[in-house]
Amino acid sequence: MSETTIKNEDKIDDWVSQVEAARIRGVSKQAIAKLIARKRLSAREIGGRMLVRRSEVEAFVPMPIGRPRKKGVPKKKAARKKQTD
Repeated sequence: MSETTIKNEDKIDDWVSQVEAARIRGVSKQAIAKLIARKRLSAREIGGRMLVRRSEVEAFVPMPIGRPRKKGVPKKKAARKKQTD
C-alpha cells in the first residue's frame, strides 16, 4: 500500500493546482496567485507546479475591500434631516 505524499503527514489528494483552486472558488487563476503571493493561502511547488491546500481554498473567507465604513448617521440622512427642520 504505497501512497504518494508531499510530506509524511500530507496526502497528495489534499493539494490542488491553482487552476483547480480557481474553479472551486469561482475566480481566476490570477486571483489565486495573488492570494498565494499575499500569504493568504499556503502553497508548495512540486514538479514546477504550485499546489494549494484544498481545505484552505474551500474554507477561505475573503476580506472586505476598501475602507471600513464610519459608524454613525450617513451624511445623506443627516442632510435631509436638517432640511426638514
